[in-house]
Amino acid sequence: MNKKSIFYFLVVICVSCVPISKFNELKNKSDACADENAKNKAEFEKLQVSNTELQSKFDKLTNDREKLVQDSVSRYQRLKQLKLDNNKLDQQYHDLLLSHENMAKGNTRETTKLLSQLQSSQEDLQKREDQLRKLEWSLNEKKQNIDALALENEKKNKRMKEMEQKLNHNDSVVNALKSKVSNALLGLVNNGLAINVMNGKVYISLEEKLLFKSGSIVVDSGGVKALKKLAKVLEQNPDINIMIEGHTDEVPYRSDASIKDNWDLSAKRATSIVRILLEGTTIDPKRLSAVGRGEFVPVDKAKTPEARQKNRRTEIILTPKLDELFKILETN
Repeated sequence: MNKKSIFYFLVVICVSCVPISKFNELKNKSDACADENAKNKAEFEKLQVSNTELQSKFDKLTNDREKLVQDSVSRYQRLKQLKLDNNKLDQQYHDLLLSHENMAKGNTRETTKLLSQLQSSQEDLQKREDQLRKLEWSLNEKKQNIDALALENEKKNKRMKEMEQKLNHNDSVVNALKSKVSNALLGLVNNGLAINVMNGKVYISLEEKLLFKSGSIVVDSGGVKALKKLAKVLEQNPDINIMIEGHTDEVPYRSDASIKDNWDLSAKRATSIVRILLEGTTIDPKRLSAVGRGEFVPVDKAKTPEARQKNRRTEIILTPKLDELFKILETN
């Protein structure tokens, strides 16, 4: 699961009673987790590059191996021919010995010359046999290296396939979840409600008018009804983590005894929604986190009434648990 999401679902458990210093500490831990997640993604991309390079090396070594095999066959044929030549030389040697016996008294110089030629031929044959043995040893060593690289490449391909299958599964889960949420909130789609899929998550954006009166942290009856429909979908999908983000426009909030500023307003609105989703359901509270974003993450930076209306919203972010994917990444 997303490391930052871990922080946020912990915050929802203690947001109403934990001091701000503890909140900031948890937020720092969340940022660290987000960095770690980014490193894991970078490692995944690095693994893909490494796999490509390894495949290239494997192809080159395979090509070299084929060339060495062809060269070994050629040298073997040459060796075979040399052995035949050697047999001929042996025969010539015996003939020369016989001739030497016949010419021992008057042809010693010629006999010595012929014996020297025979010895030279035998030495040349031995050198070629030694060269062939060295080539065979080199070929065996390279073959072992190729086999080791092939085995490592197979292992990495297997891990890559597992990660790809898991990511594809998560995409299917996210798309199915979007469809279920869309059906549950059918009457609100394009009427202040937007549902999108980004980065493997489902983003449900509800404008202020669907849930709250201006400046209020109390969800109205229509909003409660819509959230209860959403809660049924979330209840049926226990492997989905839920983060509620409250957002305001940039107009300063007139502080009172219960709400200090826009940040406070957005956080309390998120907490109100968490309570409604949990009330009367079997949703595990550990799956939820509430976050106040204030006016700092606008969807429209224009200073117009229309832009401010878009920015005053609540976003419910649904994220599949990624425990299995993290396990695969750790093995790499």
